[in-house]
Amino acid sequence: MLESFFQKVLQLKNIPRQGWKNKLDIDDVESVADHSYSTAMMSMVLSDLEGLDTEKIIKMALLHDLAESVVGDITPDKIKGERKINIENKAMIQILENLPSNVSQQYIVLWNDFQKNSSKEANLLHEIDKLEMAFQAKFYLDEGISKEKLRSFFKTANNEIRNKQLRDILSSILE
Repeated sequence: MLESFFQKVLQLKNIPRQGWKNKLDIDDVESVADHSYSTAMMSMVLSDLEGLDTEKIIKMALLHDLAESVVGDITPDKIKGERKINIENKAMIQILENLPSNVSQQYIVLWNDFQKNSSKEANLLHEIDKLEMAFQAKFYLDEGISKEKLRSFFKTANNEIRNKQLRDILSSILE
């Protein structure tokens, strides 16, 4: 059982971040695992600075894209809203059923919190997810990808980040 769960985790290393692949027309893009690791590290530091439950946000960050090991990285232009949530929820339940129930139930609660954006930690994580995207866009910009191709990523981050500290970090990226 645990082997199946860990295999799903490992599969994230082979799932490319589809938005980069589609919009930048490059093959060597970051994986979902790359993104999840960066997001978890950023969450750890920023949660500590905000005085939130850091263990909760780190766990949530590590779980937040795990369903993509089953369904792939679905971009918003492919499947929207409730349908995407239902597909990912079904995949997450399938993945977590390979864990002992006391652990899987704890992770389902965190997953649902993130999906519903129902806590301060979930809210911060949603914004960190966009900040991490902006950092990755800046990386691609520095690697020679045109600002025009990256504009939508920076715009999304700018539109969705409300936290003052994260906005300040974003501003420094956009300079």
